[in-house]
Amino acid sequence: MNTKLRLKIIEMIMRSREGHIPSSFSIVDIIEYLYSNVLKFDPKNPKNPNRDYFILSKGHGAAALYSVLNKHKILNEKHINLYGNKKGVLGGHPDMTKVPGAEASTGSLGHGFPTAVGLALGLRILNKKNKVFILLGDGECHEGTIWEAANIANNLRLGNLCAIVDWNGSAKQLMPRDELLKKWKAFGWKSNLMDGHSNDSMKKKLRGLKFNLNGSPNLLLAKTTKGKGVSFLEGHGTWHHKIPNENELKLIMKELTK
Repeated sequence: MNTKLRLKIIEMIMRSREGHIPSSFSIVDIIEYLYSNVLKFDPKNPKNPNRDYFILSKGHGAAALYSVLNKHKILNEKHINLYGNKKGVLGGHPDMTKVPGAEASTGSLGHGFPTAVGLALGLRILNKKNKVFILLGDGECHEGTIWEAANIANNLRLGNLCAIVDWNGSAKQLMPRDELLKKWKAFGWKSNLMDGHSNDSMKKKLRGLKFNLNGSPNLLLAKTTKGKGVSFLEGHGTWHHKIPNENELKLIMKELTK
C-alpha cells in the first residue's frame, strides 16, 4: 500500500477542501504500479509521441492521478500546492487542456472509455505500437457508452488496449446482481481478476497481457477497497465526498502513519 501517496492526497484535499478521498485511495495503488512498472513515458516531455497512454475515466479520483504524476515529476510541487485553487490547473476532475500528463478531460462517467477506444484505433491506423490503458469505475460500467465502446473495441480487434476496472463494490449499492467478469468476457475481451492493492498480483496479471495491433482487447477487473488504508473510510456512505474535520483528520493521520 502506498502510504506516502495517500498522505499526499490528504494534504491536497484538506488544503483545497475539495476531492474524493475514498475513491482516490481505491485506485492510487493501481495508477502508481502502472507508472512505476508498465507505462513508457518521459516526465520532461509528457507529450512524447512514443509514450504509452493512461486515461483516468473515473475522473473524480483525480487526486490519486495527481499524486502519482507528482511522484514521477510530471507535476511539480507548485501544481500540487494549487490543487483546487483558481490560480492553479489541477481541478477536481482532470483537464487535458491544462494538466501535464492528463490524456483526456474526464469526470462525467462513461466518457473516458470511448476516448480510449478512439485513441487505440487511431494508433492502429497509424501503425504505432503505443499501448493504451484506461481505468474505469465499477459503477461507471453501468453507463451505456461503456458497452457500446466495448463492443466496438472487440469488433475492431484493438489489441493495443487494456481496460482496468476499479471493482470496489460501489455498483452493488444499486445493482447487487452484477457479473462484471462474465459481461466483459461476453463482449469478447480477454478478461482476468487481480488484486488492485497487491503489487505481486498486479505484476503477475499485467506481465501476462499480450498487446498487438490486431487482437482481442484486454480487461483486468481489480478487486479494491474504497477508502483503502483508513478503517473508517473503507466502504460506502457519507465519506464519498466528505472533507474531514480536525478530529477526523487526526484519526486518518494516525492510521496512515502507524
